[in-house]
Amino acid sequence: MLQIAVCDDDESAVQTHREMAERCLQQSGAAGKIALYTSGSSLLYDITEDKLFYDLILLDIEMPERTGMELAQKIKPFLPNIKIIFITSHIEYAIDAFELSIFRYVPKNDIEKRLFPAIQDAVKLIMLEAGKSYTIQTNSRFEKIPYKEIYYIERDGKNASIVSENGVSKVRKSLGQVYDELGAEEFIYVDRGCIVNLIHVMQVRDGMAVLKNGAPLPISRSHLQDVKEQINRYWGTHI
Repeated sequence: MLQIAVCDDDESAVQTHREMAERCLQQSGAAGKIALYTSGSSLLYDITEDKLFYDLILLDIEMPERTGMELAQKIKPFLPNIKIIFITSHIEYAIDAFELSIFRYVPKNDIEKRLFPAIQDAVKLIMLEAGKSYTIQTNSRFEKIPYKEIYYIERDGKNASIVSENGVSKVRKSLGQVYDELGAEEFIYVDRGCIVNLIHVMQVRDGMAVLKNGAPLPISRSHLQDVKEQINRYWGTHI
């Protein structure tokens, strides 16, 4: 069951955002609970002191006690995989939101058009991350690696090395075979010898795909434009 929080000092905005989130859950066929907050301090207390867990937070930036930026910075250490959708009137916050690895940025003047698809995309991604696994099976071992834990996969001689949160797992298959077996749009080639998981890509910089764990993966010149286009299609835009 997805856990969603809506936080805005404007009560009418909280109700509007809740209704959108409810419709998204219904359309996605996902079960979920939605908690409502009109105080950022209350949300922060529930997460840091009461240890409440949320998959997604719809968060206003301009609030009187604490800004959404401040809240996001304090929440991330407790919920490192949280998806946060910032809602704000000020477009200049977008760059800072990107640096905080915010899932999406929605301007208030375009909220009717932008918020619903942003929530939809977040719900789909959360469900995706919670789902599939890649299985390695030989005569001597059986291993399941959740897709959400895979950072990247690279060619290693006649093997493919799967680099995940738990280390490196080798499978005696070509990179192409592994790619076909994964069969998921979040895995893309950044080079003939490397496949990356878009879930973990934070930015593309200086010809590198920089991952959440800080690893920079070189993108070949022939793949660079295609990689950027696929990332844009997959994540949507932040602004």
